[in-house]
Amino acid sequence: MQLKLVEVISSSQIQNFHQFTRDLYADDPDYISHLDQDIESVFDSKKNTEFENGDAKRWLIYSDATVAGKIAAFYNRNTNQAGLGFFDCIDNQEVANELFSKGTEWLKSEGFDRVEAPVNFGERDKYWGLMVHGFTNPSYQENYNAPYYQSLFENYGFTKSIEQTTSEARPEDIDFEKYQRFTDRLLNNGRLTARHFRMNEMSKFVADFTTIYNQAWKQHEHFVPMTEQRVSRLFEEMKPIIREDLLWFLYEEEKPIAFYLSIIDVNQIFKYLNGSLNLWGKMKFLWYKKRVAIDKIRGIIFGVVPDYQSKGVYSILVMKMFEVMKSDPYLKSTELAWIGDFNPKMHALFQSLNAKKTKVHFTFEKLL
Repeated sequence: MQLKLVEVISSSQIQNFHQFTRDLYADDPDYISHLDQDIESVFDSKKNTEFENGDAKRWLIYSDATVAGKIAAFYNRNTNQAGLGFFDCIDNQEVANELFSKGTEWLKSEGFDRVEAPVNFGERDKYWGLMVHGFTNPSYQENYNAPYYQSLFENYGFTKSIEQTTSEARPEDIDFEKYQRFTDRLLNNGRLTARHFRMNEMSKFVADFTTIYNQAWKQHEHFVPMTEQRVSRLFEEMKPIIREDLLWFLYEEEKPIAFYLSIIDVNQIFKYLNGSLNLWGKMKFLWYKKRVAIDKIRGIIFGVVPDYQSKGVYSILVMKMFEVMKSDPYLKSTELAWIGDFNPKMHALFQSLNAKKTKVHFTFEKLL
């Protein structure tokens, strides 16, 4: 087997970078392709602010004349983070080793001595972690891979640093009376109010999200503050899939103190697009959006400012979300994603909701 690594630069190489994964999983009924346009935005310095303090490269590996794998490497000097991601490979350790070595050697030459994988060049809520359990029903922008990938990583010397759990909760499994009694006590003083997002007030909710996020997450390792500009761009990108009554905010009088944001499981539509949201893909998306009865939502982020984290105010937002689900004849469950093993409070919350663990991802690390 003659192996050759090629840096992805040309438009044809970019196309091969996307198409290889679709070819690799052509016979897997559970696979749903990421959108090419979403992936390309990660590698676009005009759209991804990570390039302000870092860089990214990606490669294809050929076995003879056939693509056998792909990988990307990136770093951010501001956060001192280096990562490998967007890895796909045939079931061959030699091919995987060549890809891993190419990425790690470049990062080491840039001065980094530790690498995470497989991760995203940006937010953790997307393209982050290797699936090791629950190889079914991949959600939008969630990493999906064959089971043999775990051996490819571990045989190269990667070790688990974070275990990320995805759980699924159903309204019929919730003790609504218990939650209702508790939330009624919280709401009785009239100081706390819950409001859902409204598109015509986007600037207000962008500001409130930024305020809550920067307080709620500042104690986490590698925290980078959000700016309103960045949050605004994220909400603009989400516009086509936003359902206003799935984005909830909590206030004490007018002070924003918590949010619980979910989106519809758009992969139930995107599975028909074969990875492209070009003009034809957009037309297909609008057609299927009117005809597909989406039965699941995905919680993408949950945050409470520190002063309220021990007061149970999250239960108000949980109740609001489940009330929406109960009123919708199609919604059957909500997926609660990316809960790290370092977050026992969220795991306890999900246990109280009788949520069932459905998927597990590992974030690996390796010293260079």
